[in-house]
Amino acid sequence: MHGMKRAGTDPLPTRASLLERLKDPDDQQSHEQFYEMYRSLIYGVAMKYGLSDADAQDIVQETMRSVTGKLKEFQYDPKVGSFKSWLLQNTRWRIIELHRKQKDHIKNTSIPSDDSRRTGTLERFEDPAGNSLEEVWEKEWQRTLLERALTLIREEVRPLQFQIFDCYVLKDWPVEKVTKVLGVSASQAYLAKLRVGKRLKEEIKKLESELI
Repeated sequence: MHGMKRAGTDPLPTRASLLERLKDPDDQQSHEQFYEMYRSLIYGVAMKYGLSDADAQDIVQETMRSVTGKLKEFQYDPKVGSFKSWLLQNTRWRIIELHRKQKDHIKNTSIPSDDSRRTGTLERFEDPAGNSLEEVWEKEWQRTLLERALTLIREEVRPLQFQIFDCYVLKDWPVEKVTKVLGVSASQAYLAKLRVGKRLKEEIKKLESELI
């Protein structure tokens, strides 16, 4: 398993804390957090490369099964690379392998000459190497972090405050529309933007440190 090593002293215990907690089979919360975060990341990347929903789900299941099967044995090694980087390589290999199998199948199957949509889809991820896949991966990672952080802080702030933030910041409504539609003052809108925005940044930073 590239980028990982057998258990030892981790110089970055905070960053590797989730992997350590996952070694406890009874820590259901950590297992759910791990699965939801990385499932969303892998699925999002697979879909961006033109896979069908079913194929993307298969990529997720195969990758997560491989990873979770090695968590008890291995530990994150920052000298070699991050867990997220290793996961990228694992996902890359599975996408390429799936494409290879589909391409072999197409060679033995009669395809109408006007089936450009399917052919184009295959060509788009025939060799998703280098910066192209890494850029997609990073964008999906940032999206995943944002969605997870929003889910967490939504549970701790007042519903109206979150609604204001959602409309004012996430949906980019002008403050005049926010005050009119939600029946709040401009000062309330600015305050919600400040407070919820601060918590969002804190939660994203925390997730980044925990999720490797």
